[in-house]
Amino acid sequence: MKNTKPLSMTAVAVLHVVDEGVGYGFDIMDATELPSGTVYPILGRLLKSGLVRSRWEQSSVARREKRPPRRYYDMTKQGKAALAEAVRHYQTLGGRLTPGAADPVRKRAEA
Repeated sequence: MKNTKPLSMTAVAVLHVVDEGVGYGFDIMDATELPSGTVYPILGRLLKSGLVRSRWEQSSVARREKRPPRRYYDMTKQGKAALAEAVRHYQTLGGRLTPGAADPVRKRAEA
């Protein structure tokens, strides 16, 4: 994942909840508090890039519950690696801070 554009914060949020086991679109929307117009395009990009995979539930389950079939998402190994890299990226402000370094905002306020 080095030398590539980092995932957006919203993509990181979606990947994080999928990694936590939140499996289908509406639950992902609830967990992230993002609208469908944000979540579904992100899921499409994550699928296309191989960071998540999906499967449709059996239609008999959906019929029994009188609703459309759900598409469930889960992480791939690449998705777990990308999530870890994105978290490191944002924790260090894109490499501008070293992990564990003193908080520059607090340091300035104390001066």
